[in-house]
Amino acid sequence: MTITSVRYSFAAASDVGCKRASNEDAFGYSAERGVYLVCDGMGGAAAGEIASSMAIEEVLRQLSERSETEAVPLTDVVEEAIRIANQSILSRAQADLQLNGMGTTLVGLVTEGSRVLIFNVGDSRCYRLRNLSPEASLAATPDASPEDNPDTNPEASPAATPEQPRLEQISLDHSLVEEQVRMGHMTHAEAQRSNYRNVITRALGTQPSVAPDLFQVEAEPGEIFLLCSDGLTGEVSDEQIEAMLASDLPLDELCVRLVDAAKAAGGHDNITCLLVRAEG
Repeated sequence: MTITSVRYSFAAASDVGCKRASNEDAFGYSAERGVYLVCDGMGGAAAGEIASSMAIEEVLRQLSERSETEAVPLTDVVEEAIRIANQSILSRAQADLQLNGMGTTLVGLVTEGSRVLIFNVGDSRCYRLRNLSPEASLAATPDASPEDNPDTNPEASPAATPEQPRLEQISLDHSLVEEQVRMGHMTHAEAQRSNYRNVITRALGTQPSVAPDLFQVEAEPGEIFLLCSDGLTGEVSDEQIEAMLASDLPLDELCVRLVDAAKAAGGHDNITCLLVRAEG
């Protein structure tokens, strides 16, 4: 299979926020191997920091050391890296009672030319900001049915206008409320008010095994991928994130603005964002 060559740029920022004493978030990358990761740790004392840093270190090592000539599919390599990281964190917690119950979310992506493999465990998210023409808007949904086409369904949303940025959440939260929303048992507004909104249903290090969600997309020049912890998305709306990412600013400045917006909204949690842009 031919892989189209694409160059990527990136920037990242992490902040303790306004309420926490320490930062349990972590991020890591290997620009040379196209690997970018964000984790949000949890656990008492310093356990969350240990879990997130262990996950970053192990997954980054596994993915960075993969052989370019290896015949194993990248999806299998990612799943194996997450299995090893999960087992490492679990074993460390079992060996030290002070670390009992620690765990971490994980969201990441690996680039191979224009192909981008996204994966997540927990409620840390991956977004993509796209520039869509009307034709690309429909082409972006391979399984689109006639009901999705505004020409045949008046109730369908209109296609994006040319060059109109559109933010889409690629990853799916592994959280109690979001799973209830997806099953139709709760609205997004109810989820935001729920006392269980911080309960996650999957994490590295809390169970003997964990399965990531995997998503593969094709990157177009100018598109931006955002990896972030819920310290950003819990404070800043998708509409606000889209407006900031759509501005013509360097990636490092965009990261600062995202963090500042979360802090201005209260900064109740640690805040981490990592931006990856396809340059062409």
